[in-house]
Amino acid sequence: MRPFVYEQPTEISTAAAMASRFTRRDDQPTRANAQFIAGGTNLADYMKLGVAQPDRLLDLNRLADPGLRQIRVTDDGIRFGALVRMGEAADHPDVKRRYPVIADSLKLAASGQIRNMASLAGNILQRTRCEYFRETSWACNKRVPGSGCAAMEGFNRQHAVLGASDACIATYHGDFAQALMALDAIVHAEGARGARNIPFAKLHRQPGDTPHIETDLAADEIITAIEVPAIPWARRSLYLKIRDRESYAFALASAAVALDLDGDGVREARIALGGLATVPWRAGKAEEVLQGKPLDEHSATIAADAAFADAVPRQHNAFKTELGKRTLVRALLETRDMKV
Repeated sequence: MRPFVYEQPTEISTAAAMASRFTRRDDQPTRANAQFIAGGTNLADYMKLGVAQPDRLLDLNRLADPGLRQIRVTDDGIRFGALVRMGEAADHPDVKRRYPVIADSLKLAASGQIRNMASLAGNILQRTRCEYFRETSWACNKRVPGSGCAAMEGFNRQHAVLGASDACIATYHGDFAQALMALDAIVHAEGARGARNIPFAKLHRQPGDTPHIETDLAADEIITAIEVPAIPWARRSLYLKIRDRESYAFALASAAVALDLDGDGVREARIALGGLATVPWRAGKAEEVLQGKPLDEHSATIAADAAFADAVPRQHNAFKTELGKRTLVRALLETRDMKV
């Protein structure tokens, strides 16, 4: 690991100003000389591997604002402070009762030790990656723009079938993000140029020709909170994760589903897919197919076909299209049958 300067600012404005001072205006957060750290479970790994090489780390755990560590439940929804740990949110009684899809997604992510260490904001900013990204001897457009993508002709079983491009087919591996995508969450951020709110659906960027640009955040912007609006029928929601082993493994396919039902008829469906795409993935076409229809295995299958109509499989991950469809059908039917 390269030497770096470690600092612990105590105010959000100070942290943003420090980041701004040591980065250029057009720097990407993941390539900036000064980077933020909270739980550190993702960034520390990349620094050890030589993938990330910041000159300065700004530890946010000393920030004084108490709201950064609180979960606030109101009639308008739930607001998670950015420094709330994954384990805290997963165990919160109101989260489990009102938004089971969120609690499920957090419980099924990583190990208990990592969940107790990792912050919610850090979790949603975990990087879209693959083994070729982590190993610096391989070509990777995300790590070194313009160098190529070794995964195209390499072993690509874990890679994305949705949202990929000719420059990158790496998968976004987060779980919590799929729940936030399905529930239309909002991200609050502050930086040297002020505060702003970002719809979660617009936070992450598909790779296109610039896979090294992963989010809409500037290098000096800090996520301060994640807000989930009040959705009474979100009590009928779940997160289904299919993986090679039952614990501490990325999803091969996952689905976050929330349903508003009138009997067996679908008034509204919210669907996001994980383990299959380059970014947290909203399955809007599947939602449209289900609108106003009775939810049974036939309609769920049609919706799943619509969700994967634009899938582009590769040599080793072609199974993911069918697995993704079956995962979505199962998630829809299990959500329909929930006792709420």
